[in-house]
Amino acid sequence: MYKIIASDLDETLILPDGSVTEKNRQAIRALRPLGIKFVLATGRPYNSAQKTLKELDLFEKEDEYIISFNGGMITENKGNRILHCTPMDFDDIDMLFKKGIQYDVCIHVYTADTVYVWNIDQDERDYINGRMEVTEIEGDSIEFLRGSVMMKILFTNTDYAYLRKIDEDLKDLTRDMDVSYSANRYIEFNPKGVNKGQGLLKLASILGVDRKDTIAIGDNLNDLSMILDAGIGAGVANTLPDMKDKCDYVAENDFRHDAVAEVIERFVLSAQK
Repeated sequence: MYKIIASDLDETLILPDGSVTEKNRQAIRALRPLGIKFVLATGRPYNSAQKTLKELDLFEKEDEYIISFNGGMITENKGNRILHCTPMDFDDIDMLFKKGIQYDVCIHVYTADTVYVWNIDQDERDYINGRMEVTEIEGDSIEFLRGSVMMKILFTNTDYAYLRKIDEDLKDLTRDMDVSYSANRYIEFNPKGVNKGQGLLKLASILGVDRKDTIAIGDNLNDLSMILDAGIGAGVANTLPDMKDKCDYVAENDFRHDAVAEVIERFVLSAQK
């Protein structure tokens, strides 16, 4: 029987306004009496997902969890207790920041508790509005963050081909990092071995759950590792076309039309009936 269902947030579970549909909420709530953990797996900080936890009745709940920073941190919802953390070296983030300011991008720098942004435009403000709070960086240096617990860095541009060019340009510098894409607007850099798949497997190990008893749901490249590592890897209908053949199941519905509920019904609730 499945014991953990891990779901991406943006373009998988939540709508553009950051809310969760009623059908998705009902399906997720139906898991708790069955002893199945519904785990948010996000590239964002855990503190940015508290609104979603409240919608799902998982806020401040013991023995319920979030995988955040693309697998860099695992927290228990009760008190946001940190169970696992893999920080990124400041010098690596600083190097990428200095490279990033040479491109036409907005840069996000993630510490354990704050997201700092450089060169943010109105489009990016609109996109993250309601998703997370940020602090703007003044000047072209992040030296003021030295000594902080650093988690990751990302560049944003809505031209996916341009992000791919940046990725190619930086290949020699990022060989020892995990590089992924999300929301069709971000290229993300994490420490080597930090990804949502490893985060899911780490949480499963902490809880004594076998890999085959896990389900992962996502839509973009930063979800691919957990889709591949889970017992069942599911994509929503709007999953990147190149990823669909790597999924065990692709939902008929997209994130706007209850895709997460469809997966839960297909693999869990229908079996209970």
